[in-house]
Amino acid sequence: MSDVGYIRRHNRPLYFFALFYLAFLYIPVLFLPLFSFNDAIYVAFPIKGFTTAWYEQMLTNEPMHAALVNSLKVGAASSAIATMLGIFGAKAVTKYRIKGEKPVVSVIMLPLVIPGIILGVALLILLSRIGVTLSLYTVTLGHILICVPFSMATLMARFEGFDKSMEEASADLGDNVWWTFWRVTLPLVAPGVIASLLLCFTISFDEFIMAFFLAGTEPTLPIFIYGQLRFPQKLPSVLALGACILVVSFVVVFVSQWLQRRDDPAAQGLGN
Repeated sequence: MSDVGYIRRHNRPLYFFALFYLAFLYIPVLFLPLFSFNDAIYVAFPIKGFTTAWYEQMLTNEPMHAALVNSLKVGAASSAIATMLGIFGAKAVTKYRIKGEKPVVSVIMLPLVIPGIILGVALLILLSRIGVTLSLYTVTLGHILICVPFSMATLMARFEGFDKSMEEASADLGDNVWWTFWRVTLPLVAPGVIASLLLCFTISFDEFIMAFFLAGTEPTLPIFIYGQLRFPQKLPSVLALGACILVVSFVVVFVSQWLQRRDDPAAQGLGN
């Protein structure tokens, strides 16, 4: 039996397990937009009625807007810097033979397995000892730390997948290493770069633990939402905001994965 035939063969137990897993994961999340239209301040059945008042209240909540802007600033900065570092790191790892390559990559990937609360406390202690004031800059620093591994994991697959002969042809035509990178390599890995930017932005935008320790007096949106959960009268507008974030996050992650898989022969072969 060929490998392709084995991969395409239906597996009913696995199929039903996947359906159960997706239902268990996403059905509770779907209650978020449901109760955001509920004409009551309490999250409980039965639904009292349909209203969009909580979305109107969300649009006039100035502290919420300030927290949203903070999260957008941190997400944009951390995703851009993490992706830039990921490009150089992935390029170095995939093209050159570096002494101690595996230990170096393992150290870079450590934030994937270290609990976020440990990283947050460690950064808080370090920054406090050297006298750095907590602000959005420290939050950005923490988010870069946790986003770089995701960026490198995304970009390493992309750098390993494109045709290296294109770079050799550029060098034969007289371009130096720098121009070859800008004119040939970067356009070829552009879908991976965009995927990395979107993925890192989503991770930074939704991150709570690191921001909780490093934000200072400027809360990001997850911290603001956490603070509002203590007040029942403010919960509906938080649900409305959560529903909007849910939709936007889903779209961003979907586009990121689609860009990452586009032009990937292996992925296209399994999909056909």
